[in-house]
Amino acid sequence: MVNTKSRQFRGILLYRLKYRESDMLVKFMTATAGKKMFLVRRATKPHAPLASVILPFSYGTYEGVLKTNGLSYLDSGNQVHNFEQISNDIILNAYATYIMGLLDQALPDSVADQHWFKNLYYALTFINNGFDPEIITNIVEIQLLPLFGVAPEWHHCAACGLDKSVYDYSEKYGGLLCADDFALDSHRMHLDQRTIYYLRQFSAIDMKKITHIQVNRETKKKLRQVLDKIYDSSVGINLKSKHFLDQMDRWKLD
Repeated sequence: MVNTKSRQFRGILLYRLKYRESDMLVKFMTATAGKKMFLVRRATKPHAPLASVILPFSYGTYEGVLKTNGLSYLDSGNQVHNFEQISNDIILNAYATYIMGLLDQALPDSVADQHWFKNLYYALTFINNGFDPEIITNIVEIQLLPLFGVAPEWHHCAACGLDKSVYDYSEKYGGLLCADDFALDSHRMHLDQRTIYYLRQFSAIDMKKITHIQVNRETKKKLRQVLDKIYDSSVGINLKSKHFLDQMDRWKLD
C-alpha cells in the first residue's frame, strides 16, 4: 500500500526543472529519505504559495508526501532559509552547484545517508560564510571517491604497504607511492610533498570540525590537477557545472 500521508522532513534543494507549463520538478537531499524528486504544481505562476520555499540554494523543514517510487509531492515549507551569499555570487554559485551535482551522481535515490546530508550542509555553509570554495570542493571530491567505487590509498604506500615520509601519487597503483618505489611507475604525478600532505589531510578530515584552511595558489593548482586526473580516468562523470568551473579557471589566466 502506498503511503499518501504528508510528513515533515529536513531538506536541501539540489536543483529544479520546469515541468509541464507552470509545474516544476525539484530534487531535494533529505535527511531521512535520501534524494527525492518532488512535483510542485503551479510553481511558476505569479504569487505561487510554494515559490519562495523552492528557490535555488534553499534548505530547511518541509512537508510533503514522500513516495518510495515515482514522484513525491511537496505541500509546504516551514523554517526555510537560503544560502544568500551563494545565491548572489556567480563563483560561489558554481562551486556549490558542482558539489551538489557530484553528490547527486554519487548517491542512489531514496537511500537515507545522514552523513552526506550533514556534510552537504556543512560544505554549503562554509562556502556561504566565506571559506575558500576551491578547498571545500576538494575535500568533498576526495571524500566522495569511495562512493564512486574509487578508493585511493592515502595512508601508506600502495605498492609496499609501508608508512614512509616521502610520497608521490600513482594512478597505476591507485594511491600513494613511497620514494623507495618511485621506479615502479614512470608516469607518477611528481607532486610536491605539500600537495601530498593536503591530499592526505582532506581524505580524513571531519567536515564539521573545519575551522580554517589556507592553501597557496600553486598548491591549489596541484590539487586541482591530481583530482581532475582521478575523476577523469577513474570516475568518468561529465557535469556541466565542472565545465563552467574549468572555464572560470581559464578566465583567471586570461
